[in-house]
Amino acid sequence: MAKLSKSFYTRSDVVQIARDLLGKYIFTNLDGVITGGKIVETEAYSGENDLACHSHSGRRTARTEIMFQEGGVAYVYLIYGIYALFNIITNVAEKADAVLIRAIEPTEGLPEMLLRRGHPKVSPKLTSGPGLVTLALGITKKLYGTDLTGNTIWLEDRSEIIKEDQIIASPRVGVDYAGEDALLPWRFRVQGNPWTSKAK
Repeated sequence: MAKLSKSFYTRSDVVQIARDLLGKYIFTNLDGVITGGKIVETEAYSGENDLACHSHSGRRTARTEIMFQEGGVAYVYLIYGIYALFNIITNVAEKADAVLIRAIEPTEGLPEMLLRRGHPKVSPKLTSGPGLVTLALGITKKLYGTDLTGNTIWLEDRSEIIKEDQIIASPRVGVDYAGEDALLPWRFRVQGNPWTSKAK
């Protein structure tokens, strides 16, 4: 078990990072309670040339400012005014790339996850979607900008290898407004894993 270092996040290829994150583990430690699990679904977003990315063409707002920092920090934003979505900023400063964590297979702190989600039992409905992941892990907008090499949110390499033929690449979800970029196969899932969100 090794915590992912800054150098993992600051690499230049966000699509490769999104693939490499499959099989890694994400954890939160909030008020002394640790919850987490294995990442089984991600989406890549490229700041420079991807119309689906919040920071495309250098677009800076109060919400996206964190995207222009050096990789290895958390970008958390709300959708529908309800769900916080958790993204990992990657690349060097000013490139504004990000990976959305879409689904995890929970392994740690399951009783707390069930409480946070109001679920009676462990099932894929617990964490099989980006808004569900954040609810289960207790991630809110308050954690915007969190250093992912610290002790509040962090990722670990537990030497689990997801082979290339086990990775499903498909278009991302909910980015139809992005024209041709909406067709990019930048959503990655572990084949056959029941914890991934439903296909389009």
